[in-house]
Amino acid sequence: MTIAQIIVTLSGLALSIFIAWFFWFAPKQRTRATVGAGGAQEVNITVKGGYSPDIIVVKAGQPVRLNFTRQESALCSEQVIFSDFGKSAHLPEGETVSIEFTPEKPGEYDFHCQMNMLRGKLVVEN
Repeated sequence: MTIAQIIVTLSGLALSIFIAWFFWFAPKQRTRATVGAGGAQEVNITVKGGYSPDIIVVKAGQPVRLNFTRQESALCSEQVIFSDFGKSAHLPEGETVSIEFTPEKPGEYDFHCQMNMLRGKLVVEN
């Protein structure tokens, strides 16, 4: 193997490791919901290549209002689905859409787009 081949191989390996870390192992942004007017726990979520924040912490037994603002035109991000709570919403580009529900049981609940490519997690604590 020549020096050039070794450099190309090592560069490709380093890039592969970085991509795996970025998409699967990088620390996720975690946000605790704040109680807004009306007593609901509230979080604003930006949809642009993913959900930001993508991990939301709330308290069980209290109403939750999640405000989604879609800032892209990708078809995948047109809808958000909370299958464990039987909730979903269409997200028009540039508009804020709220989803409201009351999580009763502690646990971790996933939410995602209709293609299951964009994903987030709702952490419900006591």
